[in-house]
Amino acid sequence: KGVHMGRITELLDIAHTRSQTQSWPYAGALLPHEAHELLQIAPGTRLIDVRSRAELELNGTLPNAVHVEWQSWPGWVPNPHFLAQLAQATDPESLLIFICRSGPRSHRAASACSEAGRGSCYNVLEGIEGDLNKATGHRNELNGWKQRGLPWSQN
Repeated sequence: KGVHMGRITELLDIAHTRSQTQSWPYAGALLPHEAHELLQIAPGTRLIDVRSRAELELNGTLPNAVHVEWQSWPGWVPNPHFLAQLAQATDPESLLIFICRSGPRSHRAASACSEAGRGSCYNVLEGIEGDLNKATGHRNELNGWKQRGLPWSQN
C-alpha cells in the first residue's frame, strides 16, 4: 500500500495544478489514464458516471462506476436529487472522480459537489468518448477514455 502513496500524491498534485491554473472550483482535473490509474491504486476512490441511463445503454459502461444522472434524457432535465443521490451512493470520505461523455457535465457535477462543501472532487477531462472530431463528425477518434484503450463494456 505504501508503495503507491508517492504516485497517488503525484497524480493528485498534477490534477490540482490543472484546476488551479483554470480557476476551476473542484480539487483537480485528471486525464482518463490518470483517473484509471488512481482508481487502481488509491483505496476509497470512486468513479461517478453522470451520464443519462439512455447513454449507458447506448454507449456502454465503465467497470465499477457509480451511476448518478446529472441530467436525464429525453429533454436533458437536470436531476434535482443529484447531491442527495450521490451522498447515498458514496462514502463521505471517498475521493470522487466524475466522468461524462466528453467532460462538460462532469465538470458541472464536480463543481456543484465542491460548492456544496464536499472535498476531493475531481473531473475527468475528455470524458468517455472524447472531443468531437470536426473532420468526421464522430467522437472516440481524438481522445477520451475509450480511445485511450481503457476498460469499458457494452451492455
